[in-house]
Amino acid sequence: MPPALPTSWLSSRWLLAGGCLLLCLGIASSILFVDETEFVIVERLGRIVAVYDRPDDRGWQWKAPWPIDRVRRFDARLQLLLPPGREVFTSDRKNLVVQAALCWQIAPTEKNDVPSSDRPVVRFFRGLQSLPLAERRLESRMQAVLTTQFTQWSLADLLLAPAAEGGPPGPQAALIANIAGPMQAELDQQAGELESWTERLGIEIVDVRIRRLNFPAANQQAVFERMRSERQKIAERYRSSGQAESTRIRSQADRQAREALALADAEASRIQGEAEAAALAKMNAAYQLDPELAERWLAFETYRRLFNDQTTLVLSADHPLWRFLLGKPAAQSPASSTLPGSEPPAREPQP
Repeated sequence: MPPALPTSWLSSRWLLAGGCLLLCLGIASSILFVDETEFVIVERLGRIVAVYDRPDDRGWQWKAPWPIDRVRRFDARLQLLLPPGREVFTSDRKNLVVQAALCWQIAPTEKNDVPSSDRPVVRFFRGLQSLPLAERRLESRMQAVLTTQFTQWSLADLLLAPAAEGGPPGPQAALIANIAGPMQAELDQQAGELESWTERLGIEIVDVRIRRLNFPAANQQAVFERMRSERQKIAERYRSSGQAESTRIRSQADRQAREALALADAEASRIQGEAEAAALAKMNAAYQLDPELAERWLAFETYRRLFNDQTTLVLSADHPLWRFLLGKPAAQSPASSTLPGSEPPAREPQP
């Protein structure tokens, strides 16, 4: 059986192990790593002793072990604030639901010789303590600015399309510029003057935008119906204007067509008259060459038009048509009675 160790030796070993453990913990708590995406403040018994907010401060740093020094870390990246939509009124008393977006950050230290108490992250820590509290403060300020600025614009101006690139700024761009200006500063109640967020709370406002403009849910259906009726009125006005223009064009085309047809008919009648006159002239000239042959031919044409299988004529004994039917030519030429255009003898039905 091994001999028992002295109690004093065991106690010294435990004390040595505990001391080494406390030393390791102290060394570990004395090492501070500053990331690229954060600002760090070191407090010693409630007093700020170190601020790491510059590019040169990134990396490993030393501090007193906890609980002597306390480390507070703040996000140095851009923060996007998307508050819920709030209802505002325009200059023509139209209510809108506005959804805005605010980009902000804890302002970096631009100069190396700035005292620790004047650095933006220290102002932010003393004035706001945390990012959620800062967002609530900015949201309240934004709501006040939006309510004030929207009362200076009408709904028709806000709904205009943005201006083309290179042109004058449109109403929305002017509205955003008017919102961004008051958002950069806040009224100091004690001094009664505007003081920038950076000077007062260490916040830098990077950009402000309007994400969406919408009507309240209770008014959307009524607004949509009114817009639909207005668009229908505009469509009816365009449709009636188009129909009137179509009627005018059709009537003009019909009038031109009637004029063209009348001219064509007149020209056709003229040509036909000239042709008939020329034909009559040639026919008369041919008749003059052999009047007897012409007389017989005209008589035969008359017979051909008068006679068929059911024709019955009642003629007097001295009627000129008997000449060629009986083969007794008259002494005087009755050619005038059979010339074209002369009336044929009347046909009477046989009883």
